[in-house]
Amino acid sequence: MMAKFRPFSTLGAFVALLLACPILSAQAARFDLTGPKLEIHVTRDGKTLPIASVPNLQAGDKIWLHPDLPTTQSVHYLLVVCFLRGTTNPPPDDWFIKIQTWNQKVREEGVSVYVPDEAQQVVLFLAPETGGDFTTLRSAVRGRPGIFVRASQDLAEAGFEQARIEKYLADMRLVPPSDPKALLEHSNLIARTLNLKPNEDCFNRPVDQQYTCLTQSGNQTLLNDGHGETVVSSLTNGDASNLINQASYTGLGGGGAYSAYVGAVVDLVHIMGNLHTAQYQYIPAIAFPEGESLNLRLNTPPSFHNPKSVIVIGLPAVQASVPPPLRPADPKHVTCLVQPSVALPVEGAPLVFSTSFAHNLVLHVNDGGATKDIPLVPDAYRGGLTLAPDTGERKLLTTATTDAPQPAPVSPTKVSAKPDASGKVTGTITGYWGFDPFTGPTMQLQTVPGKGWKLAADDVLIAGRENNLSLSSSGTACVQSITLDTSAGKQDKTDWKEADKPNLIDVKVSLKSVDPGALHLTVHQYGEPKPDIVSTETFSEPATLSSLKFYAGDTSAVLNGTNLNQVAHLDMKGLIFTPAPLPSSNTDGFTEPQTSGTTSLRLALPANTGTPKLKEGEKLTAHVTLKDGRTLTLPVEVAPGRPSVTLINKRIAQSADNSIHLADTDDLPVTQQLTFSLKSEGSFPRTGEIEIANADNSLHTTLSVAAGTLIMQNHHTLVGMLDPLKAFGTSAFGPLRLRAVDPNGTAGDWIPLITLVRLPALDDVHCPSDSAQPCTVTGSSLYLVDSIATDAGFTNPTDVPEGFIGTTLSLPRPSKSGFYLKLRDDPTAANIVTIPVSIQRPPQSQRAQKVAPPVKPETTTPAATPDETPAETPPTKDASPAAPADPGHPVACTQGTCPPPEQPAAQPGSSPPAKS
Repeated sequence: MMAKFRPFSTLGAFVALLLACPILSAQAARFDLTGPKLEIHVTRDGKTLPIASVPNLQAGDKIWLHPDLPTTQSVHYLLVVCFLRGTTNPPPDDWFIKIQTWNQKVREEGVSVYVPDEAQQVVLFLAPETGGDFTTLRSAVRGRPGIFVRASQDLAEAGFEQARIEKYLADMRLVPPSDPKALLEHSNLIARTLNLKPNEDCFNRPVDQQYTCLTQSGNQTLLNDGHGETVVSSLTNGDASNLINQASYTGLGGGGAYSAYVGAVVDLVHIMGNLHTAQYQYIPAIAFPEGESLNLRLNTPPSFHNPKSVIVIGLPAVQASVPPPLRPADPKHVTCLVQPSVALPVEGAPLVFSTSFAHNLVLHVNDGGATKDIPLVPDAYRGGLTLAPDTGERKLLTTATTDAPQPAPVSPTKVSAKPDASGKVTGTITGYWGFDPFTGPTMQLQTVPGKGWKLAADDVLIAGRENNLSLSSSGTACVQSITLDTSAGKQDKTDWKEADKPNLIDVKVSLKSVDPGALHLTVHQYGEPKPDIVSTETFSEPATLSSLKFYAGDTSAVLNGTNLNQVAHLDMKGLIFTPAPLPSSNTDGFTEPQTSGTTSLRLALPANTGTPKLKEGEKLTAHVTLKDGRTLTLPVEVAPGRPSVTLINKRIAQSADNSIHLADTDDLPVTQQLTFSLKSEGSFPRTGEIEIANADNSLHTTLSVAAGTLIMQNHHTLVGMLDPLKAFGTSAFGPLRLRAVDPNGTAGDWIPLITLVRLPALDDVHCPSDSAQPCTVTGSSLYLVDSIATDAGFTNPTDVPEGFIGTTLSLPRPSKSGFYLKLRDDPTAANIVTIPVSIQRPPQSQRAQKVAPPVKPETTTPAATPDETPAETPPTKDASPAAPADPGHPVACTQGTCPPPEQPAAQPGSSPPAKS
């Protein structure tokens, strides 16, 4: 047989031929051809594992190999086992073991080989039988050991990555294609555990196309940016950063984190495509172990013509075991063990889920005393390690050709102990990685349903909108669902999730169609047949508080915001302020709380409270209680005290016309100037002002030192001068008020100042000789008169109607002391008028016919002095009251004479009727 083989002449010629061969195209990298099958298991220290559970080999391991070729195999394959010890140290001749697969004993019993000391890699060759085949293979490996070292590593890594991809595809086929939500959820879970990145564009497609996009491995791959190529060709030519997460990890036993897959496949294709001799061409095979079966896939069809194809197979590397780097997907996550189907969310070691390297996994639960071990099963579909069903005893290892004793089986045990009321315990994941035990991460667990469910204190449900609230409990991991039960008996599902803080759940509730009132949240938990009820109440849209203004020394505050009609009271450092009506001297910024659109609200202390002792600059928290019982808080800083002044004295400059004597000292004729003095509570600033205005601010002026209308007698005493005619014009009338304003614009309280009045001009009073006839008052601007009468009580007044523009008024004969007049600008004060009264005498002929009794000469009452108000003087005894011309009221005359008694009135529209 050896004579039939012609070895290659020299190593140099081999290298030249190697470099001269064309590079295979990317299309050759598609491993979709089924190759031959081998059965392999490994024995170490008396324990035997199938090849699918062996992540690494060690020196001294016994490898059992059995070629699983069909009985009808027509071509004899030579199986060569080759141990390598690095790229620069060719293996000795005895590290090459030749196995004739067609041998009857080999077919029936297989062959066992041992891993020699210093070995680092193991490569298998399946070569068609030819003359000198074994020698040729050994010569090729010893001549270029580095090529086969690299090929061994790359073949193993490529198999790991392809296993992850196919695991994703297989698990995604379990998802209902018509459920887009489930597709997204499980795609994320599977991709997280396998450390893959699915094509996110698939979820942008129509629902009926998403499933096909995610699970097909032909034109479109599950990897992002596949661009229509197959899995291997995409990895060969594509950008690795767009395909798989770059958690680079190249050790074969390192748990299967992402390795240099792209480079591995590229080098694999190039190397094995160029490596051939005149009789042999080397083609790679990716292994997919399943139990003891090593299923092979090829990317090139084997050739039985020269150069014949030699199938190259890589076995696990010979190295120390590296445990899988499992870690919790979320360190804060708590897993409920009473849930019917439990999954511990872990990640970081994809090969735990895509291979059988990890086995006999258990959750080692420490409940404070007793120890419980619960079997676990990797489940990428659910994104973690799931609790295995209770099936009794479980075998730790699979035996093949050894009768070595096995470790005691692990039986699942239910967790029944309750370490505390919350049921919080921890559990550590343990198991085997190949032959070696390992300890994984510690997980947070909950063994009993949560207790003491309640609504977070700061959460308020508002009817008519979406609401977010938090529920608290001793444990929240066992929540199955939360429903909203309204007063109408309707149950609505809610969206909820575990909050960032422990023992809290964030719940989203829609109350758009719910009226204010009582409702209930029902919490359903695993392991608890009776749900927990959290009673709460919905409210109308609450008041919103924007600011609170309080000045030192004040007994009231101004609250700004919306819906302030809901405010019941305000508590500020124990001082209770309640909504108060506006005082007669209104303070700016205060408005009545009448509607939901109120923007500001005045709140005042009770009248007998006194001045609160709150210092300027003091920072407080105001607690605002609404009428429905809710409490809102608002920060407030005590502002500096507002400027405050009091009125000391005032003087009205008298005019030359003093016939009308004002009875109210607070009435100021608009034509006369006012001088007044003020006392400031604090030192009055020179740049401060005194603001004067009426109630509706239609009349407004300011007095200042700069304008010369305000004089500082000292730091606390001020003298102000007001010229109403100049400041407001001729149509000014009504009450005026004043307040101090400091330089920064802060104003004090309004205080009353004076009432502006306008006076008519009275010329004279003419009375007929017959005392029974009314007199006539003549003057101008008589429309400023409200009414006139002969007595202060106005028992028989003459009213002046609105719109009157006449020049005379009718009046019964007044007394010698004068008559009384009420002004339209101040109709409450009875002002006395002292003006000479002229008596018209009858002609001489009429006086001769009638002897009149002697009459005292008429006198006029002198005018009152400017500084005193004339006292009311009753009529003299010799002056009898004037009788009306008819049973009605006296009338006003327009021509200086009154009509005869039988004529009731003068010209129409000229004089108003007198009031009885």
